[in-house]
Amino acid sequence: MFTGLVEEIGTVKSRTGGAVARLVIASSRVIGDVSVGDSVSVSGVCLTVTSIGDGELTFDAVPETLSRSTLTDLRPGDRVNLEASLRAGKMIGGHFVQGHVDGVGTVESIRRLGESAEARVNAPPAILRYVVEKGSIAVDGISLTVASVDEAGFAVAVIPHTLEVTTLGLKRPGDGVNLEVDVIGKYVEKFLAGRGESPGVTEELLREAGFM
Repeated sequence: MFTGLVEEIGTVKSRTGGAVARLVIASSRVIGDVSVGDSVSVSGVCLTVTSIGDGELTFDAVPETLSRSTLTDLRPGDRVNLEASLRAGKMIGGHFVQGHVDGVGTVESIRRLGESAEARVNAPPAILRYVVEKGSIAVDGISLTVASVDEAGFAVAVIPHTLEVTTLGLKRPGDGVNLEVDVIGKYVEKFLAGRGESPGVTEELLREAGFM
């Protein structure tokens, strides 16, 4: 479990292996908070630390993980968002992020608005059904608030700090991003489906269920 508050930007040092990819990522901050066997969010994907070296963390990514995320495209030199898993007593400043990517979206545009920006991401219908205005979504492991949503994608407002300390400030139109919707929407959908109601989750249904 994570909060979506990125702790540092890591750099991919190497990628080896075939169906199972071994990723070695340079870290200066997260590495001091984790041990072998701990979970780390790598651009929104929950991976297990398999070894720790001199300023480097090693992870194994299985085919299921690679097929559902942008990790399949990682190459040496690429930058990734890193966050250690949530610990008891730690402040939750974002929202609950599981690190279970729901799918990949595509950056349509990043429009600079002075020091801040508005990012628009195109996403498949299977993801957009859970996206609501003013709700939360994790983009490459970053907890963001949805500013607007339509049938093709959604927009998020990005503050200067987020642009500076995450890879979002490095993204360009056409880049893929890992998306994880707020798990609350999934539970609401299952609850309503069990009552024989329409499974589509809308902002109105979330309000009626007391989640907004």
